[in-house]
Amino acid sequence: MSMIEAVGLTKYYGSFAAIRGVRFKVDEGEIVGLLGPNAAGKTTTMRILTGYTPPSDGTATVAGYDVFADSLKVRQHLGYLPETVPLYTDLSVAVYLDFMASLRGVVDRKKRVAKVMGLCALEHVADVVIGKLSKGYRQRVGLAQALVHDPPVLILDEPTIGLDPKQVAEVRSLIKGLGNDRTIILSSHILSEVSQVCNRVIIINEGQVVAEDTPERLNRRLKGRQCITIRLLNPTDDIVNRLGSVPGVSAVEPRGRGVYDIEGDVADERRAEIAALASANAWGLVEMYTSGLSLEDIFLKLTDTERGSRQRGREMEQSRTAQEHRREK
Repeated sequence: MSMIEAVGLTKYYGSFAAIRGVRFKVDEGEIVGLLGPNAAGKTTTMRILTGYTPPSDGTATVAGYDVFADSLKVRQHLGYLPETVPLYTDLSVAVYLDFMASLRGVVDRKKRVAKVMGLCALEHVADVVIGKLSKGYRQRVGLAQALVHDPPVLILDEPTIGLDPKQVAEVRSLIKGLGNDRTIILSSHILSEVSQVCNRVIIINEGQVVAEDTPERLNRRLKGRQCITIRLLNPTDDIVNRLGSVPGVSAVEPRGRGVYDIEGDVADERRAEIAALASANAWGLVEMYTSGLSLEDIFLKLTDTERGSRQRGREMEQSRTAQEHRREK
């Protein structure tokens, strides 16, 4: 069952399209990462899913309810942690969570508040004023308010932003635990975060979905695209060009001290060719090893490819326009 579904979501601010035709599904029990650089359209997408912002076009449902036609039903089934957590800093943790529970119609508020404080490890700061808490604990309080009405769906916008490494690890662990009985979508521009926490990744760039799959399948999607690293004792000035001429090699990057990264379709025969080339030119091959592309490599390639194709499209459009103007004259 799809707990979250976006179909053709588009949002314009004036003439600027923050997102265009965004489409994806999140099934029950999944933890899905919405990954992209800053200003890619992640927050706009989440604001539409949570009913905070209407789309210019397209539809969205949460737990089977239309985000705008059934807004109250959606809010009953949804917990939202925005990038800036909405906290009343002059209230204690327990009082704030009790207030949020009352707004959401929780029946046994005392019991539920105690439960979410336990889930988010907040018991020992229950009576502390929120304004005196660290950033990490404020983020926990934000998660607790998103959970206080026990929703089956959580939407978390940059849940670890601004936290130190220890706090990041704690929040990630908490999110993974929450994913045992909830559907979660979280946004991030931190690549390691989604690969450690999420079952599936949706990469969004310049307002459009450019890839959607598990981290492992995204790796396989660039099948054969790997990186060979070699270390040479006697590299020559023309080595980058020579290695770049090997069939299947798409890029050669010097790392200094005789170390080179060779990227491309590097099957066994390619490695043999590179070794033979090094031997024939007396480069003194000391070491050679292969590694798959990381999620970061894939992310950069997908977003760069998308950006490049759009740039080429714009250039072609400009060229056509210029030709039309010349014909009119």
